[in-house]
Amino acid sequence: MRWLVGWSSTASGAATLGSAGALGHDGETVHPVGSQLLWGDPDPLWAVGDWRPDEVRVIRADAQNRIAVLGTCGATDEELRLGLFTARGGALRHLTAWPGSYTAVVQVGRRITVCGDLAGARPVFHTPWAGGTAYATAALPLADLIEANLDYGHLAALLAAPDVPAAVHDSTPYEGVRRIPPGHALILRTGAREVAGYEQVASLAVAAPAADPDRAVDAVRDALVEAVRARLSAPRHVPDIDPGPVPGMGPAERRAARGMPVPGIGADLSGGPASGTLALLAAGLPGMPGTVLGHGTGAGERLLAVTFNDLAVGGREAELERAGSLAANPRLHHVVVTGGEDMLPYADLEGPLTDEPGPSLVHAARHRARLAAGSADHFTGYGARQVLDAHPARLADLLMDRKRRHLVRPVAALAKADGSVMVSARVYGAARRLARTPYRAGVESLAERLMRRRFDEPGGAVGASLAALSWARPGPAARWLTGEALAEVSVLLQGAANRSGVGPGQRPGDYRARAVLARHAADIRVLEQAAEIRSQRLHAPFLDNQVVRACRELPEALRVRPGARATILRTVLEGAGVADLPPGWGAPSHASSAGRPPPRGRGGGHARVDRGAPPGRGPGGLVEARVVRKAVRAAAAGEPLPLDGLADLVSLELWLRRLLSRRGTCWTGTPARARAVPAGIRPMRGALASGA
Repeated sequence: MRWLVGWSSTASGAATLGSAGALGHDGETVHPVGSQLLWGDPDPLWAVGDWRPDEVRVIRADAQNRIAVLGTCGATDEELRLGLFTARGGALRHLTAWPGSYTAVVQVGRRITVCGDLAGARPVFHTPWAGGTAYATAALPLADLIEANLDYGHLAALLAAPDVPAAVHDSTPYEGVRRIPPGHALILRTGAREVAGYEQVASLAVAAPAADPDRAVDAVRDALVEAVRARLSAPRHVPDIDPGPVPGMGPAERRAARGMPVPGIGADLSGGPASGTLALLAAGLPGMPGTVLGHGTGAGERLLAVTFNDLAVGGREAELERAGSLAANPRLHHVVVTGGEDMLPYADLEGPLTDEPGPSLVHAARHRARLAAGSADHFTGYGARQVLDAHPARLADLLMDRKRRHLVRPVAALAKADGSVMVSARVYGAARRLARTPYRAGVESLAERLMRRRFDEPGGAVGASLAALSWARPGPAARWLTGEALAEVSVLLQGAANRSGVGPGQRPGDYRARAVLARHAADIRVLEQAAEIRSQRLHAPFLDNQVVRACRELPEALRVRPGARATILRTVLEGAGVADLPPGWGAPSHASSAGRPPPRGRGGGHARVDRGAPPGRGPGGLVEARVVRKAVRAAAAGEPLPLDGLADLVSLELWLRRLLSRRGTCWTGTPARARAVPAGIRPMRGALASGA
């Protein structure tokens, strides 16, 4: 993990800080373990972890005015200096408008501003500390700093309603540690904190001005090209030198066995439109995107394209064939990684501790095997579906803007998939109800559904679309929670609905799309930590601020068309000079291993999940573990069961066990007790009350 941490102290508290540290419980000075001091007292800032030299830049105007940018940022030093001068007047948005994925921290006197991103892939956390406020880009270091206990209310909301911001609000798995929402910045003034948004929010009273589809797609192309170019223009990094040959192994096998990526730049090539677009853009832009000269092949211009061939799941033959056709490009070097039963979800449940829980923990082993064959800088298509596709709730947005004619094509596609003539009326009726339903009523309806345990939803593509036509809906794991946990989440939702100034200030489709993107970005962050390969960086340009902004400007009428994502990305490639795509490029794949039961056979995944299930009522009374174990055994035996929520439950249990079994802390100079959840899990019926 890589993160930054700092704090802002009060004027009186500044005197208690010594040598860029803070006094702990017993008067000792605390420092982050493995840290690099960026600037010192009275408001110090550290970079922690294996940051590359070019990923940490600090520009100083004078002793009290400076900016630190951590991550991949396409701005020059002069642009950062101009951004610092502009930020002195209080402007924030320009700090998030440079190409790349990064976190910007600005200090102007005793005022500190930390900018989060729009997607939520680079969050910012804060907590009261030493009379002021400590902040970080990871929650666990702050939890260690204040010895935080688990927030069972947050964990229950994460299972019951993960895509509903009103349920999780600004909480984290740790009591007292808060998260700023995507599109916001944390502003600290001598210890006092304020959370301010830097993005304009579409009005509910006035329809958005009509956008030109061609110009909007051109903006997406420009943003994607700049995002890829920012990575290509960064200095190349060579992983640790290979210590020597191993009998019976070639260089690539040796690197993979030792967990070392290939030098240079590579990309996923699944055959889908997102990864294919990034691979072709990276290979087509000038700047020798492949291996470093003098290392590997020495060619310097070939991009390593990695395709994962899942032998245990059929139905992806067409995608693999398209990936092979794309890899025929002479600027690509194609590598195919095969995976069997031992790489299915639940087959390997070992891994490192992540900052937060996430359902991707059960998939981490298969992704780690794929990434081990990748490059030191590896492009992925994560987030493309969330930023480009139309959430079904956007149909209600079209009705609110009196654009009924644009509903014809998506509704006709659903009717064709279902084969029923009644689909059109059902979808139109659901969209009309959502357009007329206030936000508060939608949240209260979800609270009532959780209280009454009403989780039945129609199946199929049409059923999923109808269920998504709402302000809020239960998560897939909600059916496995105890009545006490569901009641706690229901109370949280009712409190959010009764809060003054309730309402997102957005249309339901736009609101739901942003919430789904934030949840997906958080899970990608967990996956990146769980499947991390030493000396490797994963790049997800679709989650960059400028790409997200450009995609949000796409007209809704363009989004809701069937196959819109593939059409947009095809236009992007054509505008960048890439043509001759294989037939069927962009066609959706219906094969997935996400919903498969825990595998039997050599992996023994179902047995591992069964042994890993908590006894009694589970951690804090969240789940009835006996029911979960019974469902796992039944699913492994082949019985048809709703398994979507099991990944969330198993991932949460894995994360809790790793958290409690860890040794040490994120801080040095602290006594042994100074770490998160010092007393362990206390399974009691009243445990949820502490998270309220």
